[in-house]
Amino acid sequence: MAALYERDLTCRSLGITLDEVATGRALMRMTVAPAMVNGHGTAHGGYLFLLADAAFSYACNSYGPVTVAQAAQVTFLAPAAVGDELVAEALERARSGRTGVYDVTVRTAAGKTVAEFRGQSVMLAGKPLTG
Repeated sequence: MAALYERDLTCRSLGITLDEVATGRALMRMTVAPAMVNGHGTAHGGYLFLLADAAFSYACNSYGPVTVAQAAQVTFLAPAAVGDELVAEALERARSGRTGVYDVTVRTAAGKTVAEFRGQSVMLAGKPLTG
């Protein structure tokens, strides 16, 4: 996972850190910068989606074979402001054959839920899960 993160220029350039990875799980963190806000002065939804999508990516790639997003959706629940530290926790919900389902919760460091994300993954290479 360290090598994957090293090649992840988007996350690294935005200051998104990979705090934890375990099988089917990942935890990432980002601080909302002034350039990340929309016209209302709150964190742009695209950045919230990106943080959740990144955590999803590391969780579904934690098995080793190359796995990518097949589909994803996000529900924005509360605004985030400049300076807020956001934590995205991705958890595997189901995995069968080459596909998986993952939920990601994005919270402020204080614990307020900002967004809920659900991603569906597909394994491109490697041996699918059996059983």
